[in-house]
Amino acid sequence: MRIAMLSPIAWRTPPRHYGPWENVVSLLTEGLVSRGDDVTLFATGDSETSGKLHAVCARGYEEDHSIMSKVWESLHISELFEHAEEFDIIHNNFDFLPLTYTGLIATPFITTIHGFSSPGILPVYKKYNSTVFYVSISDADRSPDLDYIKTIHHGIDMKQFGFQPEPDDYLLFFGRIHQDKGAREALEIARACSKKLILAGIIQDEAYYHQYVEPHLDNDNAVYVGSVGSVQRNQLLGKAYALLHPINFNEPFGLSVIESMACGTPVIAFNKGSMPELIVPGKNGFLVETVNDAVDAVEHIKDIDRAYCHRYVEQHFTVDRMVEEYVRVYETVLEKKVRGSNPGLHKILVDDDTY
Repeated sequence: MRIAMLSPIAWRTPPRHYGPWENVVSLLTEGLVSRGDDVTLFATGDSETSGKLHAVCARGYEEDHSIMSKVWESLHISELFEHAEEFDIIHNNFDFLPLTYTGLIATPFITTIHGFSSPGILPVYKKYNSTVFYVSISDADRSPDLDYIKTIHHGIDMKQFGFQPEPDDYLLFFGRIHQDKGAREALEIARACSKKLILAGIIQDEAYYHQYVEPHLDNDNAVYVGSVGSVQRNQLLGKAYALLHPINFNEPFGLSVIESMACGTPVIAFNKGSMPELIVPGKNGFLVETVNDAVDAVEHIKDIDRAYCHRYVEQHFTVDRMVEEYVRVYETVLEKKVRGSNPGLHKILVDDDTY
């Protein structure tokens, strides 16, 4: 199977530290190549892959601010479409903009919707609803205005996350420093529990950081360590008493949640978005509604079996499972094409788990 994999170009694929979409694209690409599929990764020029790399933009524009994002996004996307006939399947992980080219090609086109940045982008998805295939990353993130061929939860490479049966006593916040992710609430929870909090992640909102995070940092009870690479990530997640995930938005997925559990660390999350699809209350963490509820949940973390947290991810959120589910989608789309039907007329395939 000849697959074109379109990655974003905000960051390198795989990312050096932050870049969740690029991370998933890399895991999927490498998994497909290991099966023997012929995958061409359209990504930044400094990206790394065991497949074929096709690049027009040298580096991620979030890593090199001299790169004009819209200019190079346009060149990046158009480059793929100018080679569309060379592939059996195009898998778009670049949000809505590539959809606007799909009327010009005959190659079946699959888009993983990694989340909706705002309702304002929905008109593009709705326009191409009947001519491309949409994959959701959680049932919670589905729009009622769209049809989907499948929900495929993200998977992770378990080899990157070591199980830690005995934690230290600190709580961990691991995510963007932004109102959406709830760094402010994490600080409140930790203070109320009289526990140390370590915060890790990029500062996405400088004003939020200076107002709600920085004043509480003391290098003792509250420590910000910045954006971390894979080795430090594994150490921080594995030795945490619990991961605090007090999100203030309907999060489409939550890679840090399953990464934490893979290390054995339970998660306390606000009950929003996809969290009920990832967390089994009382088994691998707790779903809560308020800061006070989260404080109460910290008292019960000692009742969680860390080995269960690890096993749960092994059973439900591995990269191998994710790859196999995408392969089944690709095969279904190609079978429709061979039969001579319009591959875009996919409504009858929505949520069909029998294929």
